[in-house]
Amino acid sequence: MSLARDEREALVESMRASGPDVPTMCEGWTARDLAVHLILRERRPDAAIGMFVPFLAGHTRSVEREYTAKPWPDLLDLVVNGPPWYSPFRLLDSVLNLSEMFVHHEDLLRGGADPDGPFLPRKLSPRLQKALERPLTMVARVTLRSSPARVTLGSVDGRELVTVGRGDAVSVTGSTGELLLWAFGRAPVDVKITGPDAAVAALASAERSV
Repeated sequence: MSLARDEREALVESMRASGPDVPTMCEGWTARDLAVHLILRERRPDAAIGMFVPFLAGHTRSVEREYTAKPWPDLLDLVVNGPPWYSPFRLLDSVLNLSEMFVHHEDLLRGGADPDGPFLPRKLSPRLQKALERPLTMVARVTLRSSPARVTLGSVDGRELVTVGRGDAVSVTGSTGELLLWAFGRAPVDVKITGPDAAVAALASAERSV
């Protein structure tokens, strides 16, 4: 079984335990909203494209309402079963789905946490931490491309994983999973940020999103 599949099943188990109405780290989204997002992404490309193409947004909202009205157990079955066999999301599961499932699982688990407070992340296996390095470098090059500082993301064992941006040097150190969440702009996360005060402050106020 792939790590992406493992993380998908873990996410669904957490959803079963939490119920559909708990908040997530995605602002304004409940667990139900998160489940609908995953289903549209994998099963309804006609609706998913409306997230990026404004004139299709009405169709996207209509399909979202259709799925939101479904019973919670039915939504969870759709999420855990994943995309249909012919979908590229199934064919390229380990490439396209690992970081998606990991980040959204953490969105659910941390939904009620104080974004400015201390947070103790769950313990990830060394294999999963290693597997998240590739998506981390890909995501960071996108979300930090306009960074007001030259940002180096480094692992807790002293390795430099990726450097992006221009300006004063800022280091962000943490486990691969925490760095990936930080690169996506999530909070709370367990990372250490060091560098000139002005550069750190500018980085903190800059948007990080795909």
